[in-house]
Amino acid sequence: MNQPRTHLTRRGILKGAALAAVPYALLPGPQAAAQTALDYPPGEWQPASNGNYTASSRPAAYKIDRVIIHVTQETYTRTLTIFQNPEKKVSAHYLVRSADGHVAQCVREADVAWHAGDWAYNTRSIGIEHEGWVDQPAYFTNALYEQSARLTAAVCDKYGIPKDREHIIGHFQVPGTDHTDPGMNWDWFRYIRLVNFS
Repeated sequence: MNQPRTHLTRRGILKGAALAAVPYALLPGPQAAAQTALDYPPGEWQPASNGNYTASSRPAAYKIDRVIIHVTQETYTRTLTIFQNPEKKVSAHYLVRSADGHVAQCVREADVAWHAGDWAYNTRSIGIEHEGWVDQPAYFTNALYEQSARLTAAVCDKYGIPKDREHIIGHFQVPGTDHTDPGMNWDWFRYIRLVNFS
């Protein structure tokens, strides 16, 4: 069977040459927001500025033995913007949205996020921020508690962290802090129970 011959035209050659000259970086590609989180697959990758955390090789460089629970005192969107601004000098590994419990990963677990305000605690912990305000308990939705508990359980399982209040702590428990989050409206009993049943 004879196949039809393809005739190369001057115009076709020029089109091919033009496409070959387009830098790869200019071609459309997947959006960063659509990528899967590196360490927690149900999440979404929303990277913090590399000026807002310390690159590391945890747990080889530092043992991870704590999860620190935070409340943002900001909206979900505004918190992502803060983490992406290198002038802010702050980040967390994860951010949980109030309305639906959606999880964004902002810093790889191997790296040291700047969330605790204490270098020793930063090196040994995974920081999880939650959208909301400490004095507005309506932000602490069922979805937020449930999805955050699943995330914390996965982190604890990965690093052999006991699922108790000695190892899952609030920001207010970091030595020398002036923060009060997650605040008196955070239901620790419920949260730890959810972590243990996740």
